[in-house]
Amino acid sequence: MDMKPELLGDALTRLRRAQGQLAGVIAAIEEGGDCAQVLTQLAAVSRALDRAGFKIVATGMRHCQTARDSGDEPPMTEQELERLFLALA
Repeated sequence: MDMKPELLGDALTRLRRAQGQLAGVIAAIEEGGDCAQVLTQLAAVSRALDRAGFKIVATGMRHCQTARDSGDEPPMTEQELERLFLALA
């Protein structure tokens, strides 16, 4: 299934936010930052990545359903999308 940026704008926003947060985590570690703050930011990065992944899966599922409704064969089944996402988690 092709990734279309216009369909995944929210996921891209979340990934960019996670990228910035991760840069902050790396900088904090390199500067000897507070452990609690580093872990808090790391947890935020993890949540942002999870949310982006769920958004991508949900978009893929909608794409599959739209293809099916149009009489076309979807590029992947919902089960394949779910299995792929969970295997990488």
